Amino acid sequence: QVQLVESGGGLVQPGGSLRLSCKASGIIYYIYDMGWYRQAPGQQRELVAGIGSGRDTNYADSAKGRFTISKDYAKNTVLLQMNSLRPEDTAVYYCKARIRTIIDGDQKTNDYWGQGTQVSVSS
Repeated sequence: QVQLVESGGGLVQPGGSLRLSCKASGIIYYIYDMGWYRQAPGQQRELVAGIGSGRDTNYADSAKGRFTISKDYAKNTVLLQMNSLRPEDTAVYYCKARIRTIIDGDQKTNDYWGQGTQVSVSS
């Protein structure tokens, strides 16, 4: 009923840039907030950056000054611009959104996840 589809991952050299995109589609009544998480091999999934419905943003310390999250409300899309990438940024990046749906009068608010996109930073 709701899908999040990520794109934009890939292999980049240290110091390079990538732009991740995540589009939400389906029976969406309202999107409260969206965010990007990442998970490196053998590590727990961690928040990278988030953006609320009021465009308020928050970043992991490791992302501050290098990554920028933004949202296109009309397209239900969240973007993550990543600059000055480091080898330690290598991970699978996941998009998450808290979305309210109304189906046959039944309102529900759930967290939805994308399938993940690989980001590899290596020379």
